[in-house]
Amino acid sequence: MKRGGWTWRRALPFAGWLAVLVALAAMWSSRNASAQHRAGRREGHHLRLRVHADGGLPEGEGEGEREGDVDAAVVAPANPAVDPSDAGVTGDGGDLHPIDYAVLVDGGGVPIHTEGAFRSPFAHPRFGRSVRVSVGLMLANVRDFDIQKGTFHADFFLSLTSRRPMPAMDLLLTNGNAEVRETIADTPTFKLYRFIGDFDTDVDIHDYPFDTQELSIEVEDDDNGIDQVRLVPDREHTALDVGFRVPGWETSFIEARSLNHYYPDRFEGDDLYYSRYVFRLGIRRYSTSAVFTVFFPAVVIVLISFLGLWLPREELEVRSNSTTPMLPAAVLFHYALIQSLPATGYLTRADKLMMAVYTCLGMHMVISWLWFVLPPRLGNKVHRWGLWIGAPLTVVLMVLGIRS
Repeated sequence: MKRGGWTWRRALPFAGWLAVLVALAAMWSSRNASAQHRAGRREGHHLRLRVHADGGLPEGEGEGEREGDVDAAVVAPANPAVDPSDAGVTGDGGDLHPIDYAVLVDGGGVPIHTEGAFRSPFAHPRFGRSVRVSVGLMLANVRDFDIQKGTFHADFFLSLTSRRPMPAMDLLLTNGNAEVRETIADTPTFKLYRFIGDFDTDVDIHDYPFDTQELSIEVEDDDNGIDQVRLVPDREHTALDVGFRVPGWETSFIEARSLNHYYPDRFEGDDLYYSRYVFRLGIRRYSTSAVFTVFFPAVVIVLISFLGLWLPREELEVRSNSTTPMLPAAVLFHYALIQSLPATGYLTRADKLMMAVYTCLGMHMVISWLWFVLPPRLGNKVHRWGLWIGAPLTVVLMVLGIRS
């Protein structure tokens, strides 16, 4: 039975390869959905809270940020009944500014401390044991996350709790600027602040459009080194507000950690470390939205060109119209995707998918081009080999592009 130059014999390969493509897409979707289901079941559909404490005083100098990787839940609770580091009392130098009793060596230059663990004039060897300060953060909301600029607007409450009186502190938001800084409570052993401001964060789009972004808030005491104050995450008071959400994103996890931050030498003897508290919120894109805005259009573009492989030489004009226009369509689609992303030095998952799309479209165009340069007597062979080689290669390339 023949209709419009088509026969059942020509239609069967098309139906077979289309079935394979649909089956592979279904397998991929099923596997992705089952993986998400298992992850959700393991996590009980609750946010993961990861809390890390600093690893103590680092050894050596000049290595930038030093951070411990010991889980605070294993080492000790956030507010222990008795903390060995809190034992003892403040030394006789508690009321003096550190630089007031630093000494000059050789009669000039930068004054240093000859006692204690640090030589820096801002160290305070007479302070006594450092005060352990538990830091809690409740994130009220996040707005205006701009993935191109790596910026977001945040509103949060910050609590500081200690068993001994804290020294005067000047909290610095190292990756942001506070538009509002409200002091709600200020006692020697408990302080509560509210901050509203804009923050910068690093963006990682390797897995785009299935990427997870980490929004960071970093707090550091600008006045006191780790010889006076050690910031420690408070597990019990690290949380998100009720009904918290980021428009267009799904909340994935929250993380709090403390680290000892080392500044490269600003002057001779600048060896003092500062305690820094880092809060991270993990957000990820909705999988369904990612599939239908990135993967589905790319597959449709290739599928239209893919169908042209079954058109005979007599329908060469129709075949060319089904393959050639798809290349500029793919370029425009790819251009639209990258307009919402920052420039990077690596390929995202969407970029790898589009490389597979370009390869498939280029292969289809070459097969059609061969009909123009080869003798007409070879037309049937070109059609047959183009069908039986081009079709499976298209499926393989697209599967690799989707799974990359």
